[in-house]
Amino acid sequence: MTILVTGATGSVGRLLVDELVAAGAPVRALTNNPAKAALPAGVEVARGYLGKPATLPAALAGVDTVYLAPLPAYVEEFARCAREAGVRRVVVLSGEPADYEAQGDPSTWHYHRIERAIEAAGFDWTFLRPGQFMNNTLDWAESIKKEGVVRAPYAGAVQTPIDLGDIAAVARVVLLSEEFGKQKVAMSGPEAITQPEEVAYIAAAIGREVRFEEQTPAEYLDQLAPVIGLETAQWLLDGFRMMSEYHLKPESTVADLTGRPAVTYREWAVANADVFR
Repeated sequence: MTILVTGATGSVGRLLVDELVAAGAPVRALTNNPAKAALPAGVEVARGYLGKPATLPAALAGVDTVYLAPLPAYVEEFARCAREAGVRRVVVLSGEPADYEAQGDPSTWHYHRIERAIEAAGFDWTFLRPGQFMNNTLDWAESIKKEGVVRAPYAGAVQTPIDLGDIAAVARVVLLSEEFGKQKVAMSGPEAITQPEEVAYIAAAIGREVRFEEQTPAEYLDQLAPVIGLETAQWLLDGFRMMSEYHLKPESTVADLTGRPAVTYREWAVANADVFR
């Protein structure tokens, strides 16, 4: 049966399409811009977007399983359309903080809102819960190139960043198996690491000094809120605070499910060094 990949031009979705094609799975890719996606031959294209629910019925027709990219504002509309289309399984790209969010104000829910809606809709669900993406640190490129510095809050926050390719590989395994129903699949990179340690790996990869300067929470919000909005900036800040209070530990999921080691941050920094030069 056809697998619909939503967010097929997104950071994980596009890699997942390649994973599924290589495995010989029938794939339909949901994208607003098929030309930009540069999808492999044989991939069926559905023009649309989760944020435009009117495009979903056609995209979901004949689909058994959906990989759902996170877009909490429209998850209820997706669930309704998917139920009406007869979708059986939904594999959600959620996040490590989902259970932590559930303890707080519902107005602040992001991942937990998605998980709750999909579970309540009665699908055979699997929630993929990675932590921080290694690619998030690409946002440091400009300040590294211009000033040789990274500014961020909570220097002692311990995270377990994961490579996007590893997330896509785990998603492929889960989508092509019936063994993960009603499971919350935690995944991470292979190491616990702080932001100053990440900066040191980038410095080594580019061959020059890069400083880490710890920001206060207020300084972080003042810098980021005008760019991405106060609500999103506060959500990111809360994540750093959580990781400073509750140190994350690496999960072996990537190696266990794919049969190969997860990418380390050092390997990622070397592979992406040109972005920071």
